[in-house]
Amino acid sequence: MIAVPDMLNARLLIVDDQEANVLLLRELLRNAGYQNVSSTMDPTEVTTLHALHRYDLILLDLQMPVMDGFAVMEQLLVIEPSGYLPVLVLTAQPNHKLRALQAGARDFVSKPFDLVEVETRIRNMLEIRLLYQRLEQHNLLLEQTVAQRTAELRESEARFKSFTELSSDWYWEQDADGKFTSMSGPVLEMLDLTLGADGVSVPARADGGWDAEQRRELDTLIARREPFIDFIYYRTHANGERQYLQVSGEPRFDEIGRFIGYRGIGIDITDRLART
Repeated sequence: MIAVPDMLNARLLIVDDQEANVLLLRELLRNAGYQNVSSTMDPTEVTTLHALHRYDLILLDLQMPVMDGFAVMEQLLVIEPSGYLPVLVLTAQPNHKLRALQAGARDFVSKPFDLVEVETRIRNMLEIRLLYQRLEQHNLLLEQTVAQRTAELRESEARFKSFTELSSDWYWEQDADGKFTSMSGPVLEMLDLTLGADGVSVPARADGGWDAEQRRELDTLIARREPFIDFIYYRTHANGERQYLQVSGEPRFDEIGRFIGYRGIGIDITDRLART
């Protein structure tokens, strides 16, 4: 709902080549309490005036010399990117009403004026116009908020990735099919993997050197879409030496809760365990 003070402070423009009509409408609007009412008897000025003041409502006569109301609306459409014309047409020709609405006018008032009808239609149009403007402002604020939150999220993700890269030997992301989508550090070397042309990792050896029980345990966690923190496992190299690795990972989901993969970090703790 639009507050009464907002309605009465709306910017209005009267466009009519007949001075008597201009004076009548100005008096009507003044008596109704409207504070910001302008007028012109020159239709060629309307587009320039509207570009400067952005009126909330234009009361536009259709039959004027030099430029009629239809030509004025054509010019107004050029400077109204949204295509919304805050125009209430004034006409004594019944057959002009439909054409005016098709040209972009929002409503019409017949001449000679019924003052109660004029005041009612002006009030109704202003309420719709101000609600429309409020919606535009809300949508703009929403777009700005989304853009800001998106930028903050990207910055946060960048900081997170930078931190994980500094605090680990490798960082990785995989999609729902297990394909690597992002890697930093010697991920493949650490895991003794090779990467196929389709992005799917393949063990350099048949079993990858993993301990079978540890592998099953990790596969179970992944199948359940569960996070794993500081999961320690070892793999045995061809020369018989063991390499101990510590990995952490978390599942990723999109905005509707659909699983889209994993991301995580890992470090080689072989030397650390050797010192204990």
